[in-house]
Amino acid sequence: MQLIARLIAGIVIGMLIGLFAPEGATRALMTFTELFGELLFFTIPLLILFFISSGIAALPRNSGRLLGRSLLLAYSSTIVAGVLAFLLAALLVPMLTGSGAEAVETNGAQLTPFIEMDVPPVFNVMTALVLAFVFGLGIAATQALALKTLADEGKAVINELLLRVIIPLLPFYIAGVFAELAATGTVFQTLQTFGVVLVLALALHWVWISSLFLVAALRSEASPLQLIRNMLPAYFTALGTMSSAATIPVSLQCSKRNGVNEAVADFTVPLFATTHLAGSTITIVSCTVAVMSLQSGLEIPSLFAMLPFIFMLGIVMLAAPGVPGGAVISAVGLLGTMMGFGEAAVALMIALYMAQDSLGTACNVTCDGALALLVNQSGAIGEEAD
Repeated sequence: MQLIARLIAGIVIGMLIGLFAPEGATRALMTFTELFGELLFFTIPLLILFFISSGIAALPRNSGRLLGRSLLLAYSSTIVAGVLAFLLAALLVPMLTGSGAEAVETNGAQLTPFIEMDVPPVFNVMTALVLAFVFGLGIAATQALALKTLADEGKAVINELLLRVIIPLLPFYIAGVFAELAATGTVFQTLQTFGVVLVLALALHWVWISSLFLVAALRSEASPLQLIRNMLPAYFTALGTMSSAATIPVSLQCSKRNGVNEAVADFTVPLFATTHLAGSTITIVSCTVAVMSLQSGLEIPSLFAMLPFIFMLGIVMLAAPGVPGGAVISAVGLLGTMMGFGEAAVALMIALYMAQDSLGTACNVTCDGALALLVNQSGAIGEEAD
C-alpha cells in the first residue's frame, strides 16, 4: 500500500513539474525515464527465462491427472477472463472516454531527454519463452541439478533486482511520464481514462469471481453466495498483502471451509497462487485497451488480432514474480513485441496497473478457491493428491 501511495505521489509531482516547472526539470525527469526504461526492457527477457524455467522445474511430480487438470483449469480460466475483458473494454472504453487522445503539444516542440542510451536485451522475449520451456521441461525430465540450481539462483538475482532497484524506482519512472504528458497537454484525458478503466476492471473482477463460483456451486450443489462469503477473508487479506503467495495460508483455510478435500486444497491452492492470475489478466487486457485509446499510433485491434496476445499472456503469467506489479512487469515484453507499445505506453500501463494491483491480486486468490472446488469435484482424485 505504501508503494501505491508513492506511485500516486509520483503522478501528482510529475504533473506539477510538467505544468509549472521550467522545461529543464521536465527533460531531467524524462532522462531518468529513458534510462530506467532501458534497464526495464533489458531485464524482462531474463525474468521470463529464469522464472518460467524455475517454475516448470519445480512443478509437483508423480501427481498425474491432478496436476494436468489443475493447470488446464488455471490456463482456461485466465484465457476466458482475458477474452471477456477485451470484449467489454474494447466496447466501453472508447464509448466512455471518447475516441482517443491525440498528442497535443503546448510548447510547439517535442521534449526530448538530455541523454539517450540504447541497451539491447541479451535476447528477445520470444526467445526467452522458448528457452524457458526447453530448460524447464528438460530439467524436470533429466533432474539436472546444476541447471535447476542455475535457474533458481538466476530467479533469485532477478527478484532482488526487482525488489531493490526496479520496484522502488517505479514512482520516479511514472513521474517522468506524467511530466511529459502534462507538458504536452494530454494528462487530463489520461486521468479520465484511468478512472474509467479502474472501475471497469473492478466490475470485471467480480463478474469473473461470480461466474466461477456459480459453476463451482452447480458442481458441488452449494450456495454460490455462501462459497464466496467463505472466501472473503482471503480476498481482503490479498488487498492488504498485494501477494497471492503471502495469502496462501488464509486461502487454504477458506478453501477447506468450502468443503475442498484437505489433500486437494494443499496441492491446488499453492499451485494456483503462481499459475492462475485471471484477475491480473483482466486488468492487463483492460489497461492495454485503455492505453491504445490514449496513444496516437496505436489502434485497438480486433478480437482475432488480440487472441495471440491473450494466449501468450496466459503463459507469461507463469513468470510473474511475487512482488507488487510483478504481473505487468512480466507482460512488458509482450506489450512491446506484440502490441507495439513504446516506452511511454509501457509506463502508462505500469501506472494504470499498479493503481489497482491489490484488487487484481484479491481476484486471483478468490478465484483460486473456485478452481480448487472444481478440481475437488472432478473425480476421485483425493488419493492421487496424497
